[in-house]
Amino acid sequence: MVLEELRSRNIPDVFRMDDGHYADSPDLWRKRREEMLELLSREMYGFSPPPPGEVRADVLMSDEKAFGGKAAYYRIKLSFDTPGGEFSFPFSLAVPKEPACAPVFLLISFSPHIADICLPAEEILDEGFAVASFYYADVAPDTDDGFSAGIAAMYGNGRRGPDSWGKISMWAWAASRVMDHLQSGKDIDTGKIVVAGHSRLGKTALWCAAQDERFAGCISNDSGCSGAAITRGKKGEHVSHITGAFGYWFCENFRKYADREDEMPFDQHFVLSLIAPRPLYVASASEDEWCDPGAEYLCCVAVSRVYEMLGKKGVSCGNGYTLDAADAARKQTAANTA
Repeated sequence: MVLEELRSRNIPDVFRMDDGHYADSPDLWRKRREEMLELLSREMYGFSPPPPGEVRADVLMSDEKAFGGKAAYYRIKLSFDTPGGEFSFPFSLAVPKEPACAPVFLLISFSPHIADICLPAEEILDEGFAVASFYYADVAPDTDDGFSAGIAAMYGNGRRGPDSWGKISMWAWAASRVMDHLQSGKDIDTGKIVVAGHSRLGKTALWCAAQDERFAGCISNDSGCSGAAITRGKKGEHVSHITGAFGYWFCENFRKYADREDEMPFDQHFVLSLIAPRPLYVASASEDEWCDPGAEYLCCVAVSRVYEMLGKKGVSCGNGYTLDAADAARKQTAANTA
C-alpha cells in the first residue's frame, strides 16, 4: 500500500542523473549529490556564500559548575569577516563532566536560552551528551524585512537575485559556523555532532545537514511542507501557502512552483537523500494534517533506497507508524470529536 501510494505521487527519481545515467553506486552517488545540491540551491533555498576564512570566538561568560555542578556552561560570541564587514552572533554550549569526550546536540532554536520548555538541556546532559544552541533571530530576523538586517545585510544589502539565499539558508549557514568552532573543542566528540530543529527550524536543520557533511546526523521535528514531507499530493500546507506567507524563507525561484508542484524537478526526498548515509530522525504530531506526517513517512520510504544503496538500513518506525494506522487514528479522532 505504501509503495503504491508513493508511486501515485509521481515523484522524480532521486537516482536519475542529469545525463540520464543511474547513480546506483557510491561513486556515482557523489556526483549525483552535487547535482542535487546545485538544483535545490537554485530552485528552492538559494545559494549560500562560501564559509568565512576564519571564525573567531570570544567567551562572554562561563560557569564550570552549571546545572548543579553537572556541566560546564559557556556563552560564546562567534565573529567573522563578510563582504559587508564583521558579523557576530552568540551561541550557548553546555558540556557534561562525564564522559570526557561527549557527543553534541546542536539545536537551531526559537529561544536565546539553552534550557527552556523546548530544550530539556539538563536531562540531555544527564545522559552524557553536550548541548549547544543558538537563537535563529540573532542571525537573521524571521520577517520579510527586505533582507536589510542581520546576516542578510552583510551579503548583498537587500539586493536579491532569483537564486539568492533565503532565511532558511542563512540560519543553516550559521549552524555550520557553530560547527566550525565546535571542531576545535577538546572536551567534545567532534565526530558526533547532530543538528536539530523544529518546524521552520526543522526545515533548516535538514538543509544544514544536507549541505554540511561534518554533521553526524540530523533531527527534524514537524518540518512538514518544504521540509521532510513529500510535496506532491500533500495534505494541509502547500507551496502556495508557504511562499505566500513566508516566501523570504526561500529563494525567489521557489515561488514559481506555487500551484505547480507537479512541475518541480525535485521533491523533498532529494533533501533527505543528501543526508544519507548519516542517521536521520523525522518526527511530527500524528494528527497534524497541516504538516502531514503521512507525507513525511512517504518521503522517508523514498529515501530508504539511498540508505540501502550506501550500505545502511532504510526507514524504521519505532511507534509502528503506517499510513493505514494514521488514517484509522484520524477517523477515530473525528468520531470522538463528533
